[in-house]
Amino acid sequence: MAFKLFTACLGTETHTGGPLPTDTQAFETTYLVRNGNHPEAINMFGVPLVIWRDHAKAKGWEVVESLCTFATPSGLVVKATHEKFRDEILSDLKSAMPVDAVMLSLHGAMVADGYDDCEGDLVRGIREIVGPDVPIGAEYDLHCHISRQFADDLTALVIYKEYPHTDFAARAEELWVIMEAAIEGRAKPHMAVHDCRMVGVFHTTREPMQSFVASMKELEKADGVLSVSLGHGFPWADVAEEGARVVVITDDKPELGRELAEKLANDLWRMRNEITPQFLDMDDAITKAEENDEGPIVLADMSDNPGGGAPGDSTFLVGQLIERGVANVAVGGIWDPVATQICIGAGEGAEFDLRLGGKSGPSSGMPLDLKVKVIKTRLDFHVEALGGSKRYMGDAAHIHANGIDFIIHTARCQNTHPAFFAEFGIDISEKKILVVKSMQHFYAAYAPVAKEIIYTASPACLIWDFTKFPYTKLARPVWPLDGNPWESNEERPW
Repeated sequence: MAFKLFTACLGTETHTGGPLPTDTQAFETTYLVRNGNHPEAINMFGVPLVIWRDHAKAKGWEVVESLCTFATPSGLVVKATHEKFRDEILSDLKSAMPVDAVMLSLHGAMVADGYDDCEGDLVRGIREIVGPDVPIGAEYDLHCHISRQFADDLTALVIYKEYPHTDFAARAEELWVIMEAAIEGRAKPHMAVHDCRMVGVFHTTREPMQSFVASMKELEKADGVLSVSLGHGFPWADVAEEGARVVVITDDKPELGRELAEKLANDLWRMRNEITPQFLDMDDAITKAEENDEGPIVLADMSDNPGGGAPGDSTFLVGQLIERGVANVAVGGIWDPVATQICIGAGEGAEFDLRLGGKSGPSSGMPLDLKVKVIKTRLDFHVEALGGSKRYMGDAAHIHANGIDFIIHTARCQNTHPAFFAEFGIDISEKKILVVKSMQHFYAAYAPVAKEIIYTASPACLIWDFTKFPYTKLARPVWPLDGNPWESNEERPW
């Protein structure tokens, strides 16, 4: 029997205190396609739609692909932008009706002015159109918020297991298997969601999170268990539903799902202190890097990560390197459209005075006044990123000053791959220090080539002491703001 599948993607990750609003142009600049017309340089959030389309067409099913758009994480999404894209997807769905299923590639932490749960708002609209019986499946980034309404409206939610997110394609395949069975009547997915009452960031590249992820995969082998996920949450968003949630999907075994979700949540709680990332302040991080005789040493500038909503133009760490006279450094990158265009206009080989970075506000620091030489320029450029996907840099330039090589660019993007340097002629094996503006997504590609990785926190946009983040909407009690949130029976969203 031939079925009809409707797919769409709408996503970003919102730092609710970020200085840069996320407008329509932010989506258009990062990734926006319609009707399945994906370019060769496909964004990771577009990959699931291609996977689902190929599977469906192989079965002879009809596929209607609506809007697919994603914006580099930033501040609050402009209200009109969310409503415009939401309404486009809903309009396309109405035109496609009747459909047998809906599958969505979402991030899970999109917050707009007036909408704390953009994904919930979109899925509520979809459910109202398709009715109560049509399966709706979604894939989420693990830095997500999960509201009760959103979960109630869904048939299946599959979340990335890995951070860095190297498994987005694998999770799309996982969701396909569940939805295919639901569409064909071979399974009746039931979702159990358990609130962990925890706020944090958890790296899956080290223990004990590595074993926790392995335990989720092992549980998926049990009879009747279709999927096990952990939504870590995105702690720089002040919304009620922020925080970690365990999601277990069973084949019509709700009690089993609830038991497994609670068990995993309790396991996560017991290891809370061990899984909290450790980092150094800038001065100690630089000292530690200098003490290592070999390179390259990666300094992860966690607080100015564009992938977490920071602008990507802070100068705190680089300023300290210059002040301390540290050379043989490559910085990738600094978001500065004005400086980049000046360098491109001047041309390769030009030497002149340039004011760089520090343009977005106090959390970006003071601009650097440098005597620079333009080494290489690229126009309208995409660079390799996670899992073979591509990230858009816009126009970009490699400049040199004070013994430091800088990659500067016009489109905000995170450095997740050494290609960020190699594409501009920088051999990272010859560098003592590499500064990457990233929290953890760099790890998968840089760990094999780095002699050491050092995480550091500057005074930039992403505050790492969550007890000092100015939450006003976050549901309490929750750790680490509250020592033991399980001592209280105060009502929470879950």
